[in-house]
Amino acid sequence: VQLQASGGGLVQAGGSLRLSCALSGSSLDYSLIAWFRQAPRKEREGVSCSSRGGNTYYTTSVRGRFTISRDNAKNTMYLQMNSLKLEDTAVYFCAVRAVRVPGSSCLNPTHYDHWGQGTQVTVSS
Repeated sequence: VQLQASGGGLVQAGGSLRLSCALSGSSLDYSLIAWFRQAPRKEREGVSCSSRGGNTYYTTSVRGRFTISRDNAKNTMYLQMNSLKLEDTAVYFCAVRAVRVPGSSCLNPTHYDHWGQGTQVTVSS
């Protein structure tokens, strides 16, 4: 299973970015998908996760601004990020898991063993 993340970049506060993560070697259709981020000197944080059944969770700081989605036909997952803030600056990682986990525990990075390489998002003032 390989994951290739893309779409990061430099954006002004209030702007938008869409991250993409293409999966190969497996089907996104039966996977739990998630996005995480890690800022300098901070632990990796769960941003959003979504089960195949459509249950979706967001960390409080991004709720209402970020949207996770998937296109099973393209085997690609996305993270639409709107109204970006300085504190959203981090390296963003995509991850998948074949077996679902209960509720919002899908935001726990220890549940995942398939990761993308990370894409840098920098929000400037």
